Amino acid sequence: MKNRILLAIVCVFSVLNLHAEIKLPALFGDNMLLQQNMEAPIWGWASKNETLTISTSWDNRTYSVKADKQGQWKTKLQTPSAGGPYSISVSNGGETKAIKNVLIGEVWLCSGQSNMEMPLKGFPGQPVKGGNDAIVRSANNHIRFISVPRATVLEPKTDFEGQWEIASPKTTGNFSATAWYFGSLLQEVLNVPVGLIEVSYGGSNVEAWMNEEMLKDFDLELKLPKTEADLKSSPNRVPTTLFKGMLSPVIGYGIKGAIWYQGESNYERPFQYDDLFKKMVTSWRTLWNQGEFPFYFAQIAPFDYARFHPNDNKPEYNSAYLREAQLKASKAIPNAGMAVLLDVGEFGNIHPADKEKGGERLAYQALAKTYGIDGFEYESPEFNAMEIKGSTVTVSFNNVPNGITAYDKEVTGFEIAGENKVFYPAQVQLRRKSVVLSAPQVEKPVAVRYLFKDFTKAEIFSTGGLPMSSFRTDDW
Repeated sequence: MKNRILLAIVCVFSVLNLHAEIKLPALFGDNMLLQQNMEAPIWGWASKNETLTISTSWDNRTYSVKADKQGQWKTKLQTPSAGGPYSISVSNGGETKAIKNVLIGEVWLCSGQSNMEMPLKGFPGQPVKGGNDAIVRSANNHIRFISVPRATVLEPKTDFEGQWEIASPKTTGNFSATAWYFGSLLQEVLNVPVGLIEVSYGGSNVEAWMNEEMLKDFDLELKLPKTEADLKSSPNRVPTTLFKGMLSPVIGYGIKGAIWYQGESNYERPFQYDDLFKKMVTSWRTLWNQGEFPFYFAQIAPFDYARFHPNDNKPEYNSAYLREAQLKASKAIPNAGMAVLLDVGEFGNIHPADKEKGGERLAYQALAKTYGIDGFEYESPEFNAMEIKGSTVTVSFNNVPNGITAYDKEVTGFEIAGENKVFYPAQVQLRRKSVVLSAPQVEKPVAVRYLFKDFTKAEIFSTGGLPMSSFRTDDW
């Protein structure tokens, strides 16, 4: 009798061991949102070589997938047009994991440093303009979001602690303000569910969001980490740490595109930024294996960066050089766009309170260039050409379908220089789509600069309210 009982116990444990617990990443949980009309990847862990079945309620279809020798599995689910709520079940024959209240719509990755991380409720002592009102009005079952917690590591992570949230006053206050304004405008205009995946860390530089392969061709001032000791000082600025700790767990999740707000922590090294940034975007796209998905980013706002260098301020520390690098990158990266924020900067605060302008200008880019909605302005005016006649320079601009404006204010931010490379403030005649510049000290102008300063405030706008970026025509 005892032998029979012992045999029964052994059999029970044998059956249990055949089916280890199914484990799903935080990305695949209740209230999640999947990208519509695509083969959306899904993955997880189970027993080695185990076969699992995945069922989707939107089409009553069943998929079969086999785990590898490490127990990892991955497959793709064909998603329909936007809708829901739906459910997904994952089973190994002994256990079933159910994912409930799943919506299908548009999914965007939202990444960067503190100006992406800054929540709707603001940082302590640093408010978001209109943030409290946005929180009060934020209840929306068709907006879902998930945030990856801060993590700096030496080896790539495969998961994180977090969960999908449904937009409500209880949840949105702690979520990225920039991402919220971006996503909520998309949801309102497109009238489909929108999912936002936030992966951001304040103070981070671009190198921290890249891996060794992306950085191998760059002569880095910052060294790659080799031990935990290398992470003790400013780990958010150590190359590869955030790529491995925060981005790695979400790479491959089905998305429509990405938005990015970063650059402040690279202002001291502006001349390398455009190449680093282009490499990062190209490499992320390769890792996602979704082609050249849309990538829209915010140009950093003006700020008094000189305060960080009271004794050793160098000319290149002028943040206009970093803004210039971002402007160049916006032209060199396919399927990309930049939101200019020259009008929201604050002299003493690197975190502008007006996050709505940034989020909505990023949304303008997506709505026009990704979703094909027209009839509104979505790109800031840009330098086109200059024509020199005697002592005057006429500067024309692109992206001004209805002209430019200074809102009846005096324009003082242009400078011109002659062959001696000395710049003088220019007298400005504002025309419908151009400006005419002159200065008594410059008889033969050869170069123009506009607000090419560390801290400044936008003066020229399109009639759609979009500010023109600082720029220069020289390379001195």
